[in-house]
Amino acid sequence: MPMTMTQKILAAHAGLPEIHPGQLISTKLDLVLGNDITGPVAIREFYGAGFDKVFDPDKIALVMDHFAPNKDIKAAEQCVTCREFAKKHNLTHFYDVGVMGIEHALLPEQGIVAAGECIIGADSHTCTYGALGAFSTGVGSTDMAAGMVTGEAWFRVPDAIQVKLTGSLQPMVSGKDVIIHLIGMIGVDGALYQSLEYTGDGVANLTMDDRLCIANMSIECGAKNGIFPVDAVTESYMQGRVNRPYTIYEADADAHYSRTIEIDLSALKPTVSFPHLPENTKTIDEVGEIPINQVIIGSCTNGWLSDMKAAAEIFAGQKVHPDVRCIIFPGTQQIYLDCIELGYMKTFIQAGCAVSTPTCGPCLGGHMGVLAAGERCVATTNRNFVGRMGHVDSEVYLASAQVAAASAIKGKISDPRKKG
Repeated sequence: MPMTMTQKILAAHAGLPEIHPGQLISTKLDLVLGNDITGPVAIREFYGAGFDKVFDPDKIALVMDHFAPNKDIKAAEQCVTCREFAKKHNLTHFYDVGVMGIEHALLPEQGIVAAGECIIGADSHTCTYGALGAFSTGVGSTDMAAGMVTGEAWFRVPDAIQVKLTGSLQPMVSGKDVIIHLIGMIGVDGALYQSLEYTGDGVANLTMDDRLCIANMSIECGAKNGIFPVDAVTESYMQGRVNRPYTIYEADADAHYSRTIEIDLSALKPTVSFPHLPENTKTIDEVGEIPINQVIIGSCTNGWLSDMKAAAEIFAGQKVHPDVRCIIFPGTQQIYLDCIELGYMKTFIQAGCAVSTPTCGPCLGGHMGVLAAGERCVATTNRNFVGRMGHVDSEVYLASAQVAAASAIKGKISDPRKKG
């Protein structure tokens, strides 16, 4: 039977000639991922079940990024658990403070994920790697433990939604605006347990950073995964990073989709997700006067070098509003270094921004940017649920790096296309 791109990858890893939506399958895994929050839970399950050996030390990654650098004693103990496990089992991919990055930025950068692979991670935004043409999805820590032991995972084969992209993005519009717009169209459960398959002529006009952002937030409308076709942009990104053979899968021309959604990229405007759901979207000209207290630029969604560049260009010669705290988190150490060499860090600091080592801390209200009651934050992160970044009476507005930087300067949610 005809299959989508996701279904072809899953069929290949299940060793089956074809599969169909709803079918239960067991697949071989190319990578199992955990972090300093989910990893320790999986490790306890691993040892609690009596196991003492991982299936392949080259195919397990542990990244210390959520509460690292450690915010308290418990966070330190969690990292010790992961550190000792990685050392005992000779894990190739263990990333600690000083070399780590935010996991979903680090793994693509380091060539640890590649086209055609099947990847699970005990973090919901593992779907990021679909930007490279891989099947990747988030799982619970128990499934992570099972994956570390067996190198396999079971799935119910998802149906698919085709998102057909046409045109090109206008200046000051990015992949963040694309995915926020899509979530606003279909809602936070609009793709529940389905694969979002991005297609169309417009894909070629999206950068890899745009695609990584879009795939990352596919989970925010309930998708099992988001995936992009492998094209010249993808292969150029993987060149020099991925040092092993990879397989390119393409959807059959007559593959079945439960629905098709069309988006003209050229028609999109900067878009903001209002509290307290990503689906609560408004274009920038619908926002109104909303003063803010904090801006966060970074995370696994928008901590890419292109985001740093976009923010730096807006901050150049400007100052952060006196009522605003602006904190910037490059996605990886390499991006941090690139920002230094390109002069972005000087621009940020001169503008009055605080710049941090890569961490997930503020995104999940963990540390380094927690909000008090009544405070509002414009964030380039991926979730704005009640209490997501701190007090339950705080508010988070999701936006692009361009909107976030412009808002930091103006002290209110602002249109980056407007000067002065």
